Amino acid sequence: MSNSNPTKPRTVCCVGDIHGYISKLQDLWTNLETLIDSSDFNSALIIFLGDYCDRGPNTRQVIDFLLSLSTKYPNQTHVFLSGNHDLAFAGFVGVLPEPRKGADFKEGWKEYEQNEEREGWFKGEGYERMHLQGRRWGGHIKVKFNAVKGTEYKGSIYDAAPTFESYGVPHGSADLVKAVPDDHKKFLADMVWVHEEDDVCVESEDGIKHCKLIAVHAGLEKGKNVDKQLIFLKARDTQVSKVEALSGRKNVWDIPEELAEKPTIVVSGHHGKLHVDGLRLIIDEGGGYENKPVAAIVLPSMKIIRDTDNPVK
Repeated sequence: MSNSNPTKPRTVCCVGDIHGYISKLQDLWTNLETLIDSSDFNSALIIFLGDYCDRGPNTRQVIDFLLSLSTKYPNQTHVFLSGNHDLAFAGFVGVLPEPRKGADFKEGWKEYEQNEEREGWFKGEGYERMHLQGRRWGGHIKVKFNAVKGTEYKGSIYDAAPTFESYGVPHGSADLVKAVPDDHKKFLADMVWVHEEDDVCVESEDGIKHCKLIAVHAGLEKGKNVDKQLIFLKARDTQVSKVEALSGRKNVWDIPEELAEKPTIVVSGHHGKLHVDGLRLIIDEGGGYENKPVAAIVLPSMKIIRDTDNPVK
């Protein structure tokens, strides 16, 4: 559906990591609907930045909510990026694309096998055909305390136990494969690793700026050709056992220098903080912590909206 006013830039909402908190997602959605003009909201592009599962208790309900949006808001466009947690969930339930050129997921384990013991990789039914991240996700981590976060691990290195439990099975159970409904498997199978838009507007001091937008869960890698990265991400090449654009940290923090020629917004979640620096937008205020908000950024206004806001319309 085209915008009724052709000169008015389309509203774009980028929603940070939800991590299984259904009430936060519902409250954020209500606030977006309240604070954005209704015709703008109803025709908006909504980009979910990934990490729908793990940590919080309601992964199953979160995915149900996301699946319901296309019916409730038929004129919106919904983009579901894969986060590193979702990639691992998809790997465990066997819906990732097969590795290219007849390779085997097993080949991707070797690079990280020194961590297998500590991370207690999944070794139950079906593990032989599983992507490395699926095995780590369903594993049982030996060290119970995450010193970096100051929290207890929930089952695995990915804190996946609440996801298993939301589908009614204990953490690390191969029965999850049967417990996850087909429409959820399709959701996980269809997630994209990157999304591009050619013309997104941003309000700046010099008025409205027209930009390209690249949305990717963690960011684009430093010092690597951007076009090659985009080709790899669009192909969802699962031969690589750790996808830096979905799980990197410092190496994906900045906008690659080669994108400076044409104004390009790079928007991500993943990093456990809210960081808006020029056109580099990192929208993950919640980080999967219970007491932190889930945030979204709205373009062109660059307004941050949180589940904790109490808007009066």
